[in-house]
Amino acid sequence: MTLATEPLPRTARDVVDEHRRHLFACAAPYYREPLVLASAQGVWARDRDGREYLDLFAGILTTSVGHCHPEVVAAIGEQARTLGHVSTLYVNEPQVEAARLLAGLAPGALTSSFFTNSGTEAIETAVMLACIHTGSSEILTPRLAYSGRSVLATNLTAQGPWRPLASSVAGIKHVIAPYPYRCPFCRGRCTGACGDAFAEDLVSVIETTTNGRPAAFLAETILGVGGFIVPPPGYFRRAAEIIRSYGGLFISDEVQTGFGRTGDRWFGIEHWGVEPDIMVMAKGIANGMPVGATLTRPEIAASWRSKTISTFGGNPIAMAAMRATLGVLVREDAPRRAAARGAQLRRGLVDLATRHPWIGDVRGMGLMQGLELVVDPESRKPDPARAQALLEAAREEGLLIGLGGLKGNNLRLGPSLLITEDEVAEGLRRLERACDRAA
Repeated sequence: MTLATEPLPRTARDVVDEHRRHLFACAAPYYREPLVLASAQGVWARDRDGREYLDLFAGILTTSVGHCHPEVVAAIGEQARTLGHVSTLYVNEPQVEAARLLAGLAPGALTSSFFTNSGTEAIETAVMLACIHTGSSEILTPRLAYSGRSVLATNLTAQGPWRPLASSVAGIKHVIAPYPYRCPFCRGRCTGACGDAFAEDLVSVIETTTNGRPAAFLAETILGVGGFIVPPPGYFRRAAEIIRSYGGLFISDEVQTGFGRTGDRWFGIEHWGVEPDIMVMAKGIANGMPVGATLTRPEIAASWRSKTISTFGGNPIAMAAMRATLGVLVREDAPRRAAARGAQLRRGLVDLATRHPWIGDVRGMGLMQGLELVVDPESRKPDPARAQALLEAAREEGLLIGLGGLKGNNLRLGPSLLITEDEVAEGLRRLERACDRAA
């Protein structure tokens, strides 16, 4: 056996060929001809051939302060030169400081953190903690939810294309998704007055499919992979009341919605005036470094008495990146910026929808905006083919956006929270041209 020491291939096609040869095919990249990105700064990225793209997807809403932000890069470099790894067996100051900053941003009494490496791990930690604290083991979560890629997380996920296993983890129950555009309670377009009706499905599921003592209700405050679905007002207030009345905890999934993304508030759940028992977060927390966090009240955290460890969770380098990222987000008032630029983006998307009837719905909050594409506005039949065509057309216009939804018919936009007014305007111009191509 010999070690491959040859330099990487120099053309984009060669890199793609090597990717297909050595990486799992299940992690399929976007586009008919995969895009090889080579460098990026702020909201601009360049491919291997030097072509520039305006990035409105931010590595799935992850580069919250922009690609290669100089303060984050400097913090990573300085920490790497000082102390790189210790594991959770030792106390490290960057982790303590990151936890303190996080507690200062979180709602209510959520002040105790456990750091891992991803949203998947954060959710695994939250579910285990809820089961330990309540002494129960059944978990409720909405259909169309996405929770990650572990065995537990893929079973919590309620979208067939993301569930690779035929077997199921016992004790997971799925409730009706709070999906206003396809509301089963209203005739025609939903008025948004059905939040309680969606939430009441929890009662039915608890009383008919569980032993009546669930451990938790886990929900994304905006369904992310599901297509940026915003629940109707009142949904989370009532859902939290219901799960607590049966002795369970409410786990708020802020992996995509956290840190100002939804505008005006640091976390999505704050828009509905509900304080969760546990919150999970990742993605934008450290601008692309591998950090997941589970945050809860001290008395709930204290329930976990058995030994546990995370070898890489809370490592000093990732924590330094998190501290720097949160520092920039606070200084720049990310919630306010997201609200202003999100309103600008939303106006442009609504204008596009008035000119293209196949844009069935425009939805989202702050800088988390989505389009649902349909064959026609009457049938509302999903149109994944047009969504794919629009994704490709946007690439041709030098614009990076994302796909989503159970049927793959949703477009997702979630740029850096530091995107400027001119950059949003340029993104809308490019998206308009892409829509004309896909019409």
